[in-house]
Amino acid sequence: MKILGIIPARYGSTRFEGKPLALINSKMMIQRVYEQAKKADRLSEVVVATDDERIYKAVESFGGKAVMTSANHKSGTDRCCEVVEKIGEGFDAVINIQGDEPYINPLQINQIAELISDMDTPLASLCKPIKDYDELVSHNAVKVVFDVNGKALYFSRYAIPFMRNVEDDKIWLEKRAFYKHIGIYAYKCDVLKKVAALPQSGLELAESLEQLRWLENGYTVRMGVTEFESYSVDVPEDIIKIETIFKS
Repeated sequence: MKILGIIPARYGSTRFEGKPLALINSKMMIQRVYEQAKKADRLSEVVVATDDERIYKAVESFGGKAVMTSANHKSGTDRCCEVVEKIGEGFDAVINIQGDEPYINPLQINQIAELISDMDTPLASLCKPIKDYDELVSHNAVKVVFDVNGKALYFSRYAIPFMRNVEDDKIWLEKRAFYKHIGIYAYKCDVLKKVAALPQSGLELAESLEQLRWLENGYTVRMGVTEFESYSVDVPEDIIKIETIFKS
């Protein structure tokens, strides 16, 4: 199966403008993401999808491939869809790789590539067991529950499932497994075009989670469980934390 890895990267950001060009241990963040993605041997090709000439030229400067896309897209899924329309002929699936995770593990990319390679899997994503109480109750950490076949049932910013008979939520992690959603997505190319054309749904607007639009419209999202942590840059202060973690 031919799989295209796409890294959406936009310049504008309310919390961190120009984030893709920020230096992480002496390299631009977008370069680090690109280089990590290129290590994933299940990808046939990797491109950066951007709406900004500065990012486009930066990618070219380190020998990467970039595609200019509209500045009006509301999500990375929409941006990926435009790339597929422009250069996607011959590819069977797409992996949407977050552009703000400079040290994404290539094994995670290969894992989701394996999931989307299944003929019966239209959409796929990853999750990780939650070990920390603060993460369990953080509204910034999206949680997911899935069935015995790994198909997502629901995503939420709240801890799910609710433990009705355990009043102290500080011991919930002792009672059962909870999972944090990892924001990497894979789509069959034909499915990508369909979900990108869907109007926003009620559940999506309520939780501000795009993947709920897919579930609400009857699409299956296959989940894979990873033990690798993901480290994203949301604000400038995150750079220091990540540089410290990956200094070597």
